[in-house]
Amino acid sequence: MNPIVVAVVVLAVIGISSGLILYYIAEKFKVDEDPRIDEIEEVLPGGNCGACGYPGCRQFAEAVAMADSLDGYFCPVGGNDVMAEIAQILGVEVVEHEKELAVVRCAGSSEFRPLTNEYDGPSSCALEHALYSGHTECQYGCLGHGDCVAACEFDAIYMDPVTDLPVVVEDKCTACGACVEACPRDIIELRPVGKKSRRIYVACVSEEKAGLTSKACKVGCIGCGNCEKACEFDAITIENNLSYIDPAKCRLCRACVSVCPTESIWELNFPVRRSIPSNKVKPKKKPTA
Repeated sequence: MNPIVVAVVVLAVIGISSGLILYYIAEKFKVDEDPRIDEIEEVLPGGNCGACGYPGCRQFAEAVAMADSLDGYFCPVGGNDVMAEIAQILGVEVVEHEKELAVVRCAGSSEFRPLTNEYDGPSSCALEHALYSGHTECQYGCLGHGDCVAACEFDAIYMDPVTDLPVVVEDKCTACGACVEACPRDIIELRPVGKKSRRIYVACVSEEKAGLTSKACKVGCIGCGNCEKACEFDAITIENNLSYIDPAKCRLCRACVSVCPTESIWELNFPVRRSIPSNKVKPKKKPTA
């Protein structure tokens, strides 16, 4: 018999045998995928931003489909509407989450935080932060290179050309947390949107003592405690020379804003305070003799 024919026949037999063996193994160990995974993935936004704690939407869908409940699972980009659809697919209940937005906890523009040196290197907050304390005397403030802007996939944050500070676009922010992770100074925080989109927070993260903070930035928190004393709801604490307002306890009364000597407490989306005309101000009573 022709050796070539023999070789072809042998190879054909080996190929067919291998194919049958592989088919048998595939059928034997086949894992049937939950069809709900595809349904869940379809309702997800598809951003693959990782804000849910998983690498992508597919992985999140797989984890959710295997879970007994939706406790601990949330897609910040899709929000409560998407989670409600997922709950309907799985036939479970879901607790509505309060919407969050990113806030920038630094008000130290060049007007209030003057430059002390010039950074001459690649435009990167992470790199400048790793190399030295920064181009101002405040080693906690924004470095202004826009790492947060580059990290945002939703065009929800930009650098103000005047202040060189990041600005969050509320209508576009999905609270994915990418900007939070990208900031080496930890000045960006996710906070609840608040009633009527009103929020009060301390726009400073400096933990330096009062004298050093005042020297480095005119609008930095000096930990004086005035705001803590003014708050009737125990929403403010002072730790490491820094004031922090707990959004879960804050009742948006704005008492803390009025007593802050450095104006480091910001109030967003509130109506303008009405000033009292001088002729309406009651004169103080003179002490009786």
